[in-house]
Formats: sequence, structure tokens, C-alpha cells
Amino acid sequence: MDSKVCLHCNSPIQGRADKKFCDNQCRNDYNNTQNGKSNNYIRKVNRIIKKNRNILEELCPKDKSIKVRRQELSKVGFSFEYFTNTYTTKADKTYFFCYEYGYLDLGNDYFALVYNNKVLAE
Repeated sequence: MDSKVCLHCNSPIQGRADKKFCDNQCRNDYNNTQNGKSNNYIRKVNRIIKKNRNILEELCPKDKSIKVRRQELSKVGFSFEYFTNTYTTKADKTYFFCYEYGYLDLGNDYFALVYNNKVLAE
């Protein structure tokens, strides 16, 4: 019978026949190494979306929509490439949302900022 070794540290393994790691720390380290790049990308995108949401929350009152220039959003670090979802109206206008806060391109470098309180009611 061959002696099994830990997939992370190559130490001999004792115990169950299907055991792959010598302890929980080696299992965690191995999995973190395997998933590190994809998890880092996901964390990066989530940080950008959360930052976008916080910017919209800061600029947009919950009881009305407002109009802002692209430059004002860009100046505070808003990234237009990242959002959580879109909503297209019957008039074929597309709102981009970062969770419950959204924006609509009005043209001429202006955007309408909106708050969707219906999202929280669901």
C-alpha cells in the first residue's frame, strides 16, 4: 500500500483513505492558492461596484432624481464600465444600476441619477 502525502506540503497523511491534506491549514492554503486569481478578480470588481454605489448614494437624494455632469462623476472615481444590472424603459431608455442606485445617460455629458426604492421592498 502506497503512503499518501498532503497535496500542499507533501507530508505523510494518516487517517481516512480519501484524505488529501494533513490538516485544515494545508487544505485552506491549497484552496486559496488554487482560487486566488479568480477570487482576486471578483473582489476587485465588487470593490469597484461598491464604490460606484457609494458615489451614487452620496450624490443622489432618495426622494428625487438629479442631473450631474460626467466630469463630476469621473472626478470622484466613478467607473462607468461596472454596474450590477440594467433596466430598459418602454421608451427604450436604459438605466444602469449599482444595486438600488442608477444612472441614465441624458446625452451631452449629463446623467440623471435615480434611487430605486422598489428593490428594497422585494
